[in-house]
Amino acid sequence: MNENIFDYIIVGGGTAGCLLANRLSADASIRVLLIEAGRKDDYHWIHIPVGYLHCIGNPRTDWLYNTEPDAGLNGRSLRYPRGKTLGGCSSINGMIYMRGQARDYDQWAQLTGDDAWSWDDALPHFMLHEDHYKGASAMHGARGTAPALMQDPGVPYQKTLRHRKSGGEWRVDKQRLRWDLLDAFSAAAQQAGIPATDDFNRGDNEGVGYFEVNQKNGWRWNTAKAFLRPACFGRPNFEMWTSAQVSKLVIERQDDGSQRCTGVQVWTGQENVLAFATRDSGKAKGKLGEVILSAGSIGSPQILQLSGIGPAALLQKYGIPVVTDLPGVGANLQDHLQIRSVYKVNKLSGSKVNNFTLNTLGSSLWGKAKIGLEYAFRQTGPMSMAPSQLGAFTRSSPDQPYPNIEYHVQPLSLDAFGEPLHSFNAFTASVCNLNPTSRGTVQIKSARFEDAPAIAPNYLSTPEDRQVAADSLRVTRRIVSQSALAGYQPEEFRPGVQFQSDDDLARLAGDIATTIFHPVGTTKMGRADDSMAVVDAHLRVRGITGLRVVDAGVMPLITSGNTNSPTLMIAEKAAQWIQGGI
Repeated sequence: MNENIFDYIIVGGGTAGCLLANRLSADASIRVLLIEAGRKDDYHWIHIPVGYLHCIGNPRTDWLYNTEPDAGLNGRSLRYPRGKTLGGCSSINGMIYMRGQARDYDQWAQLTGDDAWSWDDALPHFMLHEDHYKGASAMHGARGTAPALMQDPGVPYQKTLRHRKSGGEWRVDKQRLRWDLLDAFSAAAQQAGIPATDDFNRGDNEGVGYFEVNQKNGWRWNTAKAFLRPACFGRPNFEMWTSAQVSKLVIERQDDGSQRCTGVQVWTGQENVLAFATRDSGKAKGKLGEVILSAGSIGSPQILQLSGIGPAALLQKYGIPVVTDLPGVGANLQDHLQIRSVYKVNKLSGSKVNNFTLNTLGSSLWGKAKIGLEYAFRQTGPMSMAPSQLGAFTRSSPDQPYPNIEYHVQPLSLDAFGEPLHSFNAFTASVCNLNPTSRGTVQIKSARFEDAPAIAPNYLSTPEDRQVAADSLRVTRRIVSQSALAGYQPEEFRPGVQFQSDDDLARLAGDIATTIFHPVGTTKMGRADDSMAVVDAHLRVRGITGLRVVDAGVMPLITSGNTNSPTLMIAEKAAQWIQGGI
């Protein structure tokens, strides 16, 4: 760490950071530093899909955050996992590949005043790095091919994309298991009016089907594998620091009175080290560099606030000099709250693994041995499974104009994540409100970078969210009552059939709901007249030159589905803007 001068410094080696490092370091004349607070992703449980059970709540791979006690959850506090390792949350998440709905991105375009965020312009950037197991098509990219959309000269961004083939680094695979019970749930959902689908990622994800996953040959495919190895590790202009936490940004006032981020202060575990982004080498000589915050929806606002960029009253409370009063830093927190309905299964038939639930299969020595051997020899079965296998998108009530709830269905049940499985056969039908109106905050609790911030999601804090919670539990009951599931004799264990009114169901939702780990929005992008916007449409921080935020925090509204792959799309766009000097 002697010559700590770079063209670009990327803070956070997670989902966005790994892709940015790949794209920016492709130019051999540009020096790129990637800083990751966690360790390398050489922990074996990261790569075995079911290993998320050993990664979440483990200081080796998780920041170990907890939320503040939440009134909407009847005073409960939740575990709030965030990846602390190379690959970030892509190393510990549920591996589900989900873009969301076209309307999400069209809304972003309206809120930012920039059509670059519309679905038509976002889609090619999803496809650019996608390696879909079915191959390239009008909606999907595959390794070494140029998607049809990108071959059409009339497509927006064709000019900027033509120099690069469809990337194909981000593997999207079919799951390597199935369950009779989940097939029955799918059939029941169809009987309840939800159409079957074999692709949730065409822009309208309404339907029921098995999720596609970010795996390759039965192993987790995280962004460190996809974008850092082997490309970045073989580039002499790329440097990576792990177990190195950025404690604050270096902000300097320029001769013209403006303020510029020129570098970062990094705690290596033994000392503070400064690294500077001056961009004074090679063909970029004389130009200024950039610091790119990709520390996530919790980490990025924390670093900004510690550096004097955020709500002035909060910074002054902890004696932090105010560099820029940006009230939106740490505000606008949105998340998907899943309501976990559990149904006992009173009848199973046959002796095949697919006829059981994991509650009993995973609790016996015979079952565990069978599961382990299947994965060891074939990389299939329960050890290859994502936390949720079957998904569905539908409306919580007929008056909803679009699918506004998502199901994650599992052939197992437990009281809470990390707790033991129940002793009886059961399945869980978790449902979340895709477009919550509740808003929370992420705020520092001290001027010390070592102290975790206060995370207050404010779940179920609006009448709209409470109504969707009650309605979605009724949708679950309607699905489970269909004849396709009758052979299993399902019995509602949680919340319980005795609860019927809107008030009862909303209150019970607060008792049984948990986060599905999709925090976004805490550094949102927006128009110049949006006082709560932290970054502009090109993700540049307001009032500070040389600084961008590129992670899920910039989403002004949460996507209608899992948020990991939309974050990659954001990073893909940002990389092109940075390379183009925008």
